[in-house]
Amino acid sequence: MKVFFNHLFDYNFYCNKKLIEECSKLNDLSEKSSELFSHILNSHHLWNARILSKSSDYEFWQMHPISTWGDLHYENQRNSFEIVTNTNDFEKRIDYENTEGRLFTNTVQEMLFQIINHSTHHRAQIAMDFRANGLEPINMDYAFYKR
Repeated sequence: MKVFFNHLFDYNFYCNKKLIEECSKLNDLSEKSSELFSHILNSHHLWNARILSKSSDYEFWQMHPISTWGDLHYENQRNSFEIVTNTNDFEKRIDYENTEGRLFTNTVQEMLFQIINHSTHHRAQIAMDFRANGLEPINMDYAFYKR
């Protein structure tokens, strides 16, 4: 399981890094793309915090300037790799409170996969926003990553 999650987080790191690089080149990144990528960063941070039983430093839809994206992304990835490295039981159940104050329980495995899947979902929305604004989105398909 550790190898699998390390591989997924490598892929996630690669995709987000490429997207940060591409967005940093643009003179006029749309508000929607900026909002979505900030949300990716915030959500990744929040899920890591839940796994580590810590409080989150960010709100789900808090905006971040592009100049801070790289550092936030690196910190999120570092924390996720640390979680994966130090987890001996991926089926361990963790209780947490969502942003509406409701209590839930998920396994570490489910929470880690949520980070990856959620990021992929919103990167796809950013790709659609790029197209809507006349920009060619970068290819972040897993198959291209593996080639």
